[in-house]
Amino acid sequence: MSEGLSGRLENGAHIFPVRVYYEDTDFSGVVYHARYLHFLERARTELLRLLGISHSRMEEGGYGAPLAFAVRRMEIDFHRSARIDDLLSVRTSVRKIAGARIVLTQQALRGAEVLIEAVVTIAVVANGRAHRLPPEIAARFGEVLAEDGVLAR
Repeated sequence: MSEGLSGRLENGAHIFPVRVYYEDTDFSGVVYHARYLHFLERARTELLRLLGISHSRMEEGGYGAPLAFAVRRMEIDFHRSARIDDLLSVRTSVRKIAGARIVLTQQALRGAEVLIEAVVTIAVVANGRAHRLPPEIAARFGEVLAEDGVLAR
């Protein structure tokens, strides 16, 4: 596991830095609400990379069947707005791993200020159907990330 461009692991969470660019904002310089989904997706992808979980290996069947992650459910609360040039961090924690699901909590923060909070349910799929998370992938999540030190299975 390497740190750097993929962010860092800190206190049971993955921290991923995001700079707000002009393309992320509306005419007033405030981040357009849908852009937060991009920030959260990038953070989830970089978390996988940091944990040594390869999307291409998953797609090629390297963990058993050809697999993919798909967002099944997302609940977002918007608290404050980010603006152009802000440096944000996206904090991702594992809430639960059960069968074919991973439930994550994600926050976009400006310093210590929480801008948005999301609960994201990810499904593992093979051939368009739910598929149990391979033990190797579950172990990588379980070894590194746990909210409050306890990972529900």
